[in-house]
Amino acid sequence: MRASTRRIWLCADDYGIAPGVNRGIRQLILNGRLNATSVMMAAPHIDADEVDALTMLNSGKPRAALGLHVTLTGKFRPLSAGFAPLRNGVFLSNAQLAARAMARRLEAELFAIEIATQMQAFLDAFGRLPDFVDGHQHVQLLPIVRDAFLKVVAEIAPQAWVRQCGRVAAARRLRDPKALAIDVLNLGFRAKAAQLGLATNPAFAGAYAFRADADFATIFPPFLDGLPDSGLVMCHPGYVDAALKGLDSLTDLRERELAYFDSDAFPRDLARRGVALADPAGEIGPAA
Repeated sequence: MRASTRRIWLCADDYGIAPGVNRGIRQLILNGRLNATSVMMAAPHIDADEVDALTMLNSGKPRAALGLHVTLTGKFRPLSAGFAPLRNGVFLSNAQLAARAMARRLEAELFAIEIATQMQAFLDAFGRLPDFVDGHQHVQLLPIVRDAFLKVVAEIAPQAWVRQCGRVAAARRLRDPKALAIDVLNLGFRAKAAQLGLATNPAFAGAYAFRADADFATIFPPFLDGLPDSGLVMCHPGYVDAALKGLDSLTDLRERELAYFDSDAFPRDLARRGVALADPAGEIGPAA
């Protein structure tokens, strides 16, 4: 590996959402194509067998950093009693929660309790605290939720790093409204984390429009442009199954991501841009 090679984190979100997603993520970790995954403890498919199968991959030399994917939106039930707001017993959609957050119509304490409960569930399942903490659908960036999220991590898992979602300047293209919205929500997040003594990834990439015609093999390589050492790219690979279809609208694109990461094109694209995956055995976390 060249001395100038940038080492990055490629994190598969949503471990626990469905058996097919879990299997796809483990396959990529085993093949050395991922070095991190974040786990949804509020999802329905994170039983002891799924936890053991993931943990086994890190027996001996660690293959992947394991994080908590804080889940507060979508068709999932809270782990804590008395959580609100809910709709028909499950979390609100991302858009609904964002609207309430922007209007300051959320109770921070209820979110802190739920995040702490999910953190405890991770500890109970894996026997240790997570290496990092992030949020499903970037929920950690929302007003009110942000403060609860950072407070809980700082109190319970201060050695974990947290995901900030600021892109490098070279990647801020005005034609990408989804990524621009994330940039805006992310303003101030890194500074608030630093005030609490929490580390963050120095840069973020991976957001794109989940359109049916998306060509992931073309979309992914530009994520690496300008990404610094220890930068993070999020992804959502997995196999589609009935469980996934019942819980999430992101389906077929997961299989396209998985196919790309398991192809010969992926390591070629990394090499062409002077990038390699960081080694979880000695680098559990970003430098920032």
